[in-house]
Amino acid sequence: MEKWEGRVALVTGASMGTGRAIAKLLASHGMRVAACARSLDKLQILAKECMSLRGCVIPFKCDLRDRESIEAMFCKIKEKMMGVDVCINNAGLALDAPIIGGNYDQWEEMWQVNVMAVCICSHLSVKSMLDRGIDDGHIININSLSGHRVGKAHFYSATKYAVTALSEGIRWELRGVNSHIKITSISPGLVQTNFAYNLMGKEGGEECYKSRQALKPEDMAKSVEFVLATPPHVQVSEMMIRPTEQVV
Repeated sequence: MEKWEGRVALVTGASMGTGRAIAKLLASHGMRVAACARSLDKLQILAKECMSLRGCVIPFKCDLRDRESIEAMFCKIKEKMMGVDVCINNAGLALDAPIIGGNYDQWEEMWQVNVMAVCICSHLSVKSMLDRGIDDGHIININSLSGHRVGKAHFYSATKYAVTALSEGIRWELRGVNSHIKITSISPGLVQTNFAYNLMGKEGGEECYKSRQALKPEDMAKSVEFVLATPPHVQVSEMMIRPTEQVV
């Protein structure tokens, strides 16, 4: 990880859970982390917690449902930090929104956060890298096992299937311009975050985590660390991670 010291990593959804753990771990390796979320207060608390680390966390308030908000964030990152060297598209949203009895607004919100924001952040990150002559950058999409099989939350699965396809498509695009920028899709099973609460409500979420083994946010941070630490000739295109007891 020494090669990343002093470099800039954008982490979306950094105010809690997996994103928070990733931001802290990268800052511990000396990276300058642009931490993105809607909750500026939580990001500022995170920044203070990381002040003793080798790197730093700089908060950026951003609503990933809004393209102009994302574009404004990238402009601020350019002003304050020169640009993005690593983009970790971590933010994701799972809602119980079936098709037949579903809710248009919930479909749109999941699509904007889980798919469009990933596309926009990846596009602007690669542009930032290419404009500065960066040829060793990295895009990491925090995907899901739901991007490889369909469960009850099938619209959420559809958004994650899109991330699986887009990750591979971006890899093709980067090879097409002879770039050595890497892209990785990391697909976890159940992680102990707010995920189950958003999908099942408070009681359902509590029951889910009591009755099932789950990964910890720190496990996901370690997976990002592993991917970033690979040598230049090694690209981890897809990583799947399950709790040992998870069946599917």
